[in-house]
Amino acid sequence: MDDVYVIGVSMTPFGRYLEKSVKQLTVEAVTGALADAAIDKNAVGAAYFANTTQGVIEGQHLVPGEIALREYGFEGIAMVNVENACASASSAFHGAYLSVKAEMCDVALAIGADKMYADDKAKSFAIFDGAWDVHDVAGTIAGLDAMGAGVEPPPGTILPNSARSPFMDVYANFAKFHMKTFGSTQRQFAAVAAKNHQHSTLNPLAQYRTSYSVDEILDARIVSWPLTLPMCSPISDGAAAAILCGADYLATLDAETRARAVRIGACEIGTGVTRTAAEVEKHITHLTANRAYDRAGVGPEDISVAEVHDATAFGEVTQTENLGFCEFGAGGWLAEQGDTALGGRIPINPSGGLESKGHPIGATGLGQIHELTLQLRGDAGPRQVDDARLAIAENGGGIYGIEEAVCCITILARE
Repeated sequence: MDDVYVIGVSMTPFGRYLEKSVKQLTVEAVTGALADAAIDKNAVGAAYFANTTQGVIEGQHLVPGEIALREYGFEGIAMVNVENACASASSAFHGAYLSVKAEMCDVALAIGADKMYADDKAKSFAIFDGAWDVHDVAGTIAGLDAMGAGVEPPPGTILPNSARSPFMDVYANFAKFHMKTFGSTQRQFAAVAAKNHQHSTLNPLAQYRTSYSVDEILDARIVSWPLTLPMCSPISDGAAAAILCGADYLATLDAETRARAVRIGACEIGTGVTRTAAEVEKHITHLTANRAYDRAGVGPEDISVAEVHDATAFGEVTQTENLGFCEFGAGGWLAEQGDTALGGRIPINPSGGLESKGHPIGATGLGQIHELTLQLRGDAGPRQVDDARLAIAENGGGIYGIEEAVCCITILARE
């Protein structure tokens, strides 16, 4: 089968929902996606369920998908549980895509749901403890610290002593390496954050919907220098889902559903290669994106809009470069010039990104697919990108060595 389409998407508001269970969030997202596709649940032949936190938070270490989806009434179909750290939801989407493309089923569901808030804050932070090599934590930290060595905060900077995700220190080292290698600045990172927080004011599903100036972001509390609090994604609860089908099944649906379908040009998963920090052209995202561009028959110059994994503002800077929207080292400058804002040359994270839309890590990748599908349909409301025809999503997860352990790149197209 040549073509696979997204015919339904849904996303719960991301936020803090101590009163809601993973089951409830799953039902909410699946209900919305099926309604958006205008099909019955009995049409679904396979389901791929992404979740990363239930084992730590609730003790549901095994079969979370079978449990959560049974709540909706799914029985007797193929179900696969997917864990790929922060790239879990996009990996579930990849599984659903392959299932339809291989003609194993006519319709597949990709669903990601996570609850990261808990009454016990230690449990929330413990989620991240297993997202790198637990047998060589000291070695991993040493390698990352070496990347950031030699770049120090200005005298008088008040450094944090409170608990935080270790991944904020990871991103801080990435940022410091970029600063000493390419001359990027903390103010450029703040420009990224200010842009994304402004975008989030236009997204009713975003966890935070407050705009900040660049100076306000620079003056905020340091999380891990050079990153301040508004530059960092929060922990979040939420769910997102997508319904995929093949061309033959799409032809059986009503005209309105067919007109709103979005074609999947490529969906590629990659893992890192052994490289030095200076070999930026071998970055996992850059290699995976190039494969996706080749498969889709397009280039970065053809892309109308992007959603990238901005777990911190620096994350967007480096992924902007890895996706080929500018030269290596120019990602901060691109944001500072306004090129990545709505109305700019290549709008990035019109949803508000992880920094303000939220980051329920098992749902994040499908949250990106939700946003880009709306953009390509022309249904994104006040944050709509004009004449959006091609969109790209970049979603990374975990750490292995000096970069992400896994990366998923998806290219979507409006017919």
